[in-house]
Amino acid sequence: MNIDYPARRARIAPQLGLTDEILLVGAGHPIPKPEISDALLPFIAHQEYYYLTGLADTAGAVIAYDPKSGWVSFVPEVTEGERVWEGRTQQAGELLGGLPAWLAARKGRKIVALGAPVPGVATDEKRTAEVREAYKHSRRPKEPAEVDLMKRCAVATAAGYAAIQPLLQPGVSERKLQIELEAEYFRHGPQVTGYDSIVGIGAQSAVLHGSPSPDRIARDGDFILIDSGAQLDRYVIDVTRTYAAGKPTAFQRDLHQAVLAAEIRGCERCRPGAEWKDIHFGAAVDMVGSLVAMGVMKGDPVSLVEQEAHALFFPHGIGHMLGLGVRDASGLEPGRTKDPRPSLRSLRMDLILRPGYIVTVEPGLYFIPALLNDPARRAKYRDAVNWPLVDTLAGLGGVRIEDNILVTDGAPVNLTAAIPKGI
Repeated sequence: MNIDYPARRARIAPQLGLTDEILLVGAGHPIPKPEISDALLPFIAHQEYYYLTGLADTAGAVIAYDPKSGWVSFVPEVTEGERVWEGRTQQAGELLGGLPAWLAARKGRKIVALGAPVPGVATDEKRTAEVREAYKHSRRPKEPAEVDLMKRCAVATAAGYAAIQPLLQPGVSERKLQIELEAEYFRHGPQVTGYDSIVGIGAQSAVLHGSPSPDRIARDGDFILIDSGAQLDRYVIDVTRTYAAGKPTAFQRDLHQAVLAAEIRGCERCRPGAEWKDIHFGAAVDMVGSLVAMGVMKGDPVSLVEQEAHALFFPHGIGHMLGLGVRDASGLEPGRTKDPRPSLRSLRMDLILRPGYIVTVEPGLYFIPALLNDPARRAKYRDAVNWPLVDTLAGLGGVRIEDNILVTDGAPVNLTAAIPKGI
């Protein structure tokens, strides 16, 4: 990855608002496997540390910053055993054993700690929370090298989705689709997925974070929802498509088209200055309008959304930030507090879009028994929903469509446009 980390640290430092405080950013420590053995779970350096260093395999490392003298990278000394058993070499930087003396020379100054906790160090919690928010905000616009890396990741992801198109037929299992999808990613460079792939067939397509099973087999007309993406150098792509095995019904086509139309409009709305909540509610109104036209809901779409009736069928947010991990640097615009409305409980961000932001746009409509069979919801929305029709749709599942959008000074750029969206 062609990222200039010293230049990145130089850019970030003035945005943190530090004056006399010391900043420590820890990489974290490996976690032993649960069984009694000397084996460890795969180590992943804390995102806040990795962003500043690009060092992935430095368990215990700390990067420190003093506004008066600059950055210092402290890395663990490689042991003989690590050299023999793992072939490790010594990372560049000051040895970790020198950190106590570095801190002692700055005794009496407040310490702000990001990343993983540094053992034995007392930190200022209030300033740490403030600096973390400033740091998160400074990371939101993606650098050109980050965008290029995500474009490469999108190419690999598109190859995976292309490989499974012939398999979208009755008789295929969720696990089969996962295997072929991910194998094609790996043939194009990535070594891992950005998150656990979601594959849901039939009713399982309404389980928002369902895991693929070898036992769920597609029948003719079943929805097949796939939410997956490749990862390169910790940067991820996050794509959802919903297809059908065999021939879908007219209702399924209408439902898919309702989500697709809202998704396309949502992507187009991702322009500088746009409020993310406005994009979310715009998609909700669009989809409720379609549900009214299809006879599923009753009333004025805007009024139904104001009543939060849309959350019966669209229970999550429109999307999130993306980059160094899923939901990278999502959260609140500086100075804002979380909107308390129940329908926004799962909205991952409340931000004003700016050039360089990469966001997912992922509207969805689902028939989820846990929501639709709840007596309290049925009573509250008895006049807003055609409940007899909804009851005939139990087991149908759901539709979600998701693309990854780069906000620019002009029109938004869809990084995942090459992946087919047709049902």
